[in-house]
Amino acid sequence: MARRSLFAILARGAGWAGIALLVVFAGLVGLYSVVPPVSTLMLARMIEGKKYERDAVHLRSIAPAAIASVIASEDETFCSNDGVDWGALHEVLSSARGRGRSRGASTITMQTAKNLFLWPGRSVVRKAIEIGMALALGKAWSKARTLEIYLNVAEWGDGLYGIEAAARRYFHKNASDLNAREAALLATALPNPIRRNPAHPTALHVRLAAGVEAKVGDSSGLLDCLPR
Repeated sequence: MARRSLFAILARGAGWAGIALLVVFAGLVGLYSVVPPVSTLMLARMIEGKKYERDAVHLRSIAPAAIASVIASEDETFCSNDGVDWGALHEVLSSARGRGRSRGASTITMQTAKNLFLWPGRSVVRKAIEIGMALALGKAWSKARTLEIYLNVAEWGDGLYGIEAAARRYFHKNASDLNAREAALLATALPNPIRRNPAHPTALHVRLAAGVEAKVGDSSGLLDCLPR
């Protein structure tokens, strides 16, 4: 009986904690729909007493080439998915079952959810929560707002967040003035922002950027879901 009572107390506690977290999540989603958000990495730096650099800008203040390059590099299905690229996710799961080489399946919406609400690292639990949050964000925010938030919280170097701060540090210009090559170099730095320096790219980085630049030139529809 004592064990059952303890289990019931723990279950109720977990249930209330879950409800509280959902309320906090919903409140932050509403708040971040109108104000510049703060990512978990930014919060961690503040707690540690470290500074970070970020200048939040509206989507209209970012060069279209930069927006298209990030979508082409990070999530080609951004305009058509519901927050999750189910096809890519299925491929990853199939590769895992077959012990083949796996590739990432995170959409821009999923990365936004991770940056704003979750912790670094990889785990099945975190990925499941990330997917659920991405689906919620896909319903709560417009594509333009999701992309605007992502471009303002993405990490582009140690203590460097957002495309405006990145454009100023690496190319000494505003994000609105980025050209196609600079945009592609910034976009292809995102998977490894600590090691990839857009201002001094390695040969591999240059090749990746050239590929994204070509993809942007050849692709249509990358920006169809965004206001003109």
